[in-house]
Amino acid sequence: MYRKYVKRILDIVISLCGIIVLSPVYLILAVLVRIKLGSPVIFKQERPGKDEKIFHLYKFRSMNDARNEKGELLPDEVRLTPFGKKLRSTSLDELPELVNILRGDMSLIGPRPLLVRYLPWYTEEERHRHDVRPGLTGLAQVNGRNALGWEERFAYDLEYVNRLSFGMDLKIIGMTVGRVLRHSGTLSGADQVVEDFDKYRKGAH
Repeated sequence: MYRKYVKRILDIVISLCGIIVLSPVYLILAVLVRIKLGSPVIFKQERPGKDEKIFHLYKFRSMNDARNEKGELLPDEVRLTPFGKKLRSTSLDELPELVNILRGDMSLIGPRPLLVRYLPWYTEEERHRHDVRPGLTGLAQVNGRNALGWEERFAYDLEYVNRLSFGMDLKIIGMTVGRVLRHSGTLSGADQVVEDFDKYRKGAH
């Protein structure tokens, strides 16, 4: 009952309330991002969702468009400004994902949506992480984030899929709030990894 109906209802109610209550914050952040980083204010990127259906994930922009003499974008670590780092460390860049949750692309809790280019490299078992909607935060994110290796990360994702319940979601929300308040990690820790998954899996073959 919870997995099939209640979880989605809670996602709609919480995300809608969050968008309404945080609308002044959205406005302030949009203005600051426009002034400090330029436009577009919202960063949009394709990610695989439930059943590997592709959707556009939304975030506040955290990098500028600095380029080299050839007109090529500089590496991410160079384009990530102090302001952008602050957005990420406080997880404020993730707020637009509430729109993804309201639309049904994502859930509050679930495996983080990774890059589309990783899809060919999953094992059949790992593909089950897409049996549920991806989340704003998840079991892997509250148990180590970037400190986890890929195998551990996916083990937590699959554990969540198999044990999904209201109690588990409530526990993850509590742990996430604690991490954010302590600034001990971002909600999107799975997006920034030491080694890209495709390179990791290629190296294993």
